[in-house]
Amino acid sequence: MTIREFEIHFRNLYLPLGMYALRIVGDANEAEDAVQNAFLKAWQAAEAGAAIDNFKAFIYRTLRNECISTLRARKPTVGIDMIPEADEEAVDTSERDARIWRAIDGLPEACRRVFLLSKRDGLGNQEIADELGISVKTVKNQLTKASARLREDLTNRHKPFFLPFL
Repeated sequence: MTIREFEIHFRNLYLPLGMYALRIVGDANEAEDAVQNAFLKAWQAAEAGAAIDNFKAFIYRTLRNECISTLRARKPTVGIDMIPEADEEAVDTSERDARIWRAIDGLPEACRRVFLLSKRDGLGNQEIADELGISVKTVKNQLTKASARLREDLTNRHKPFFLPFL
């Protein structure tokens, strides 16, 4: 595997792998560490001459093992059977989550801030208006704009899927 091929895998899989790890370990910092360790181990294996026929399957399996190690460090009695396999559904879910977060990151700053306060933090329109020093009407407009942009971004590039927060 060339450095360029590895870089392409890294760019395409980093966020979906992060979503997968986050669902397992429940902590963003630990999930990010696990993803980085999985990529390091994948690179070391490739450098050692290991034949990696399916990099995506290899990195998900490596990440699952990293997550198990993370959980065991926290609580040594965690069993492997408690950790979900990196099956097609888990991979699809992590890739969907990554597309959603990329779309959210692509929103204009003010729009993204209002959207996250509402959907992620569960604040009401008045609470958001008070926190940001804007009118409730502006909050509503920003939420409408965010929903429309997310719906457009996510359905134009991919088959339509249900967005529970829209």
